[in-house]
Amino acid sequence: MTFRKLLLLAAVLLGIAAFFFFDLGHFLSLNYLKQSQANFEALYAAEPLKISLAYFTLYVVATALSFPGATIITLAGGAIFGLWWGTLLVSFASSLGATLAFLVSRFVLRDSIEAKFGNRLAEINRGIEKDGAFYLFTLRLIPVVPFFVINLVMGLTKMKALTFYAVSQIGMLAGTLVYVNAGTQLAQIDSLQGILSPALLGSFVLLGVFPLIAKWIVGLLQKRKVYARWASVKPARFDRNLIVIGAGAGGLVSAYIAAVVKAKVTLVESHKMGGDCLNYGCVPSKALIKSAKLAHQMRHGQTYGLNSTQPTFSFKAVMQRIQAIVRAIEPHDSVERYTGLGVEVLQGYAKLVNPWTVEIALNDGSTQTLTTRSIVIAAGARPFVPSLPGLDDSGYVTSDTLWEKFGQLDEAPKRLVVLGGGPIGCELAQSFARLGSRVTQVEMAPRVMAREDEEVSELARQALMKDGVDVRTGHKALRVDSRDGVKAIVVEHAGVEQRIEFDELLCAVGRSARLTGYGLEALGIPTNKTVETNEYMQTLYPNIYAAGDVAGPYQFTHVAAHQAWYAAVNALFGDFKKFKADYRVIPWATFIDPEVARVGLNEQEAREQGIAVEVTKYGIDDLDRAIADSEAHGFVKVLTAPGKDTILGVTIVGTHAGDLLAEYVLAMKHGLGLNKILGTIHTYPTLSEANKYAAGEWKRAHAPHKLLAWVGRFHDWRRG
Repeated sequence: MTFRKLLLLAAVLLGIAAFFFFDLGHFLSLNYLKQSQANFEALYAAEPLKISLAYFTLYVVATALSFPGATIITLAGGAIFGLWWGTLLVSFASSLGATLAFLVSRFVLRDSIEAKFGNRLAEINRGIEKDGAFYLFTLRLIPVVPFFVINLVMGLTKMKALTFYAVSQIGMLAGTLVYVNAGTQLAQIDSLQGILSPALLGSFVLLGVFPLIAKWIVGLLQKRKVYARWASVKPARFDRNLIVIGAGAGGLVSAYIAAVVKAKVTLVESHKMGGDCLNYGCVPSKALIKSAKLAHQMRHGQTYGLNSTQPTFSFKAVMQRIQAIVRAIEPHDSVERYTGLGVEVLQGYAKLVNPWTVEIALNDGSTQTLTTRSIVIAAGARPFVPSLPGLDDSGYVTSDTLWEKFGQLDEAPKRLVVLGGGPIGCELAQSFARLGSRVTQVEMAPRVMAREDEEVSELARQALMKDGVDVRTGHKALRVDSRDGVKAIVVEHAGVEQRIEFDELLCAVGRSARLTGYGLEALGIPTNKTVETNEYMQTLYPNIYAAGDVAGPYQFTHVAAHQAWYAAVNALFGDFKKFKADYRVIPWATFIDPEVARVGLNEQEAREQGIAVEVTKYGIDDLDRAIADSEAHGFVKVLTAPGKDTILGVTIVGTHAGDLLAEYVLAMKHGLGLNKILGTIHTYPTLSEANKYAAGEWKRAHAPHKLLAWVGRFHDWRRG
């Protein structure tokens, strides 16, 4: 804190101390005011301007320093100056004093509060930026929250001082008028509780209802403006309560919820039920990873006291196993299942004609047009393919297309280039290397898995290289060419071009939301890499929602399902109650070996956001079960608020990290700290004990050493 801030804080504290030391509070009592009313009226009659100025100054100072007794001073304004002049003085003095308190809070406290609670304050500031003035107005109208608290808290936000003053001036006017009017009747008031009569409380209730009505009217006007050009085509009746576009995780959950609450719902899917996760992503990739891991363990049988052996297998059989697993799970997401639940499932391409009408080009060649009250867009994402010269000519696969193409091969590609060092690229690079491919992984960034901490990225790189992957970070892909029938990708590193020959090239540089082909452009729904939504998952049109990869900001199946709940419930019941999507605790995992799982902050993000954290780390190499399984590598790293056991983030590297993370996800979601985890019995010997031991490391670091020293002396004394 700077010298000027300390000086100002000292002056404020000195003023407050003087108020209590000299017992100035007795001047702000109802008895004193009633006893002195005649004297004040006489002084005002003799020197009206001076007394008005003195009163105004006193009110400003008392409000700026947050002294108690604002009600008494306001009553005095009515008693001495009458209704209109008293209201004028109090209105401007209270607003000016409140603004001074606001500025003092901002100058003295905001920087230190931002340093400790930056991410939480950022969320508040986003809300203040959007409708903070209206929120402040409602608080000013209803004196439930003490005004001095409002002044200090608003000073911590990024609300403009002029906005704060103007809203306070207008918002407090009605309440000021009520209290000053009560002051004019001072002779009839026996206590401050007498002011809060049923009639007065009723007037405040009416004042409180007014902003709600005003907000409803504003919302209605905004809706009318958005829908203005479509007003003539809005149906009088609707065929459906909800139409869902896309049958991936987001679409399936949305349709399921609608069916459960007996809404009439239609689910439209142009290709395969289950979306990317079932058919191209989560399910087939994890099946591949399992086969690859078993091949790896066979090669390293000596680790388990067995003979090491080179696995012999048909690569085609491995790929057939993957498709068999997909088929085994398909019934969970099938047309038959959802039809049985009460969902109408249509196979075809949906297109928004207007905010309530969807035209469906069915796969059988016919067309069906349906009207609906609400729509959920869950169109998902597709692999992003970079515009590299020669790429189309050489041919390539993505995480979507490799399953079909590689399923035709008798053996794994001999030379495979994986373009991309994110989670998908790392998982597939390691798996194909374990199945016999000579894999070269090309990543433009200086490290793989760049969203994770540097030590995690380094462990991932070492694991990939240990399995034979040639990891080339800091390499920029320039073009793809072919010489004498040999395909190669040309990359640049440190200003030097290199040529990497391949038989197959896998593009795994990310996924982009599906934003075209279903009518967003015609309706003017804003998109920026994803469909833009508010906190309720609503698009520009309040009856059109988006969920899953198409909405972002996370491209995870579990987040798509999470968002779909909010989208469906708000779409069906939002006229009565809406729910804001909650992104506070989002877990994810990368299923390389060893796995990497995370929830909340990591050290890298904490530094970038300026959030102070305390780091506790437990090495899994010390865990009994991990040692018994010959999996004793990795760690559990927990970030907590300094000096507290509040969990801000967890990163786990090791076998079954994704499963181990669940305990921390639960703890963070429900506000449980490390002390609760430490006090929970964990089965021995299991990997989950790693979480308990990590909590134990935190507890050991916070042991009360001075107290323990005295306890030691106590035991010495007990021994004589």
